[in-house]
Amino acid sequence: MTGFSPDPEARRGASSLEKMLGLLDLFTPGEPAWPTEELIRVSGTSRSTCYRYIKALQAAGLLTPVAGGAWMLGPRIIELDRTMRLCDPVTTGGTPPMQRLAAETGHTGLLCLLFSGTVMCVADAPAPGAPAGVFSRGQRRPLFFGAASKVILAHLPPHQLRGLFARHRATIEAAGLGGDWERFRQALRALREAGHGITESEFMPGIIGIAAPLFNAEGGVLGSIGIAARIEEVPEPDRAALAAKVMQAAREACARIADQAQSAALPARAVG
Repeated sequence: MTGFSPDPEARRGASSLEKMLGLLDLFTPGEPAWPTEELIRVSGTSRSTCYRYIKALQAAGLLTPVAGGAWMLGPRIIELDRTMRLCDPVTTGGTPPMQRLAAETGHTGLLCLLFSGTVMCVADAPAPGAPAGVFSRGQRRPLFFGAASKVILAHLPPHQLRGLFARHRATIEAAGLGGDWERFRQALRALREAGHGITESEFMPGIIGIAAPLFNAEGGVLGSIGIAARIEEVPEPDRAALAAKVMQAAREACARIADQAQSAALPARAVG
C-alpha cells in the first residue's frame, strides 16, 4: 500500500486494487470511523464501485461495520499483526536484544524497520517514566530525522540515495545532512564509519536518540535498533559507552536475523 492520495489526478492513475487498499489508509487514531458516504466521497469513485471495495474489504476482515452506518478497521488486522510478531525476521530477531538493551541502559528501547520511504517502529520497550509519544509499534517517522532513521538512510544503495537526494534535497538540508550531493555523501559516510548515530531533538524536542543499523545475511539494511531518552538523562561523557552497547545489541540482532529460517529477509525496494 502506497498511501491514499488526496490528489484526484493521482487517484485516477491508480489501479482498482490500489484504490481499494488505499481506503485503509484513511483510518487513523484521529479518524478511526468513516461513514459509507464519506468513503464514497473521498475515494473519488462511483457509489457502486466504492460499495464493492467496502464489501471486499469487509469479506477479508479488513473493515467491520459499526454504529451509524460507519466502518472501522477489522479484526483480521489483529490476526495479521500477531503473525508479523511471530514471523517477521526483524521483530523476532531484534526484540530480545532490544529488550536487553533497554534493561541494561534504563532507557527506552526501539526496534525499527525500513518501510516504503519511512521508518516504522516494530517493537519498543518504554523506560519507566519515559515521555509519552517517543515512538511505539506501528508508528512511522520520516527517513531523514532522528538516529533510528539516519543510520538506515546511511546504508541504502547509492542509486536509492541519488533518487532520494533529487526528490528531497530541501528536507535533507534541513535535517543537517548537507545541501549538495557531496556533503550528503560525506554525512552518510561518517555515519557508516561510526557504526551508529546520535541525534538530539530532531523529531521530538528534548529527546536524544542513539541507534545502529540492522542488516540481513547478505548485508542489505533492514532497520535499526537503539535507545531514546531525555537529553538531561544522557550526559556527554556517557554517550560513547551507550553507543557501544547499542552497537553490540545490533550485532546480536543481526546474528539472530541471519540464523532464522526466514533469513532471506529482503531490504525495502521502494524508498521515498
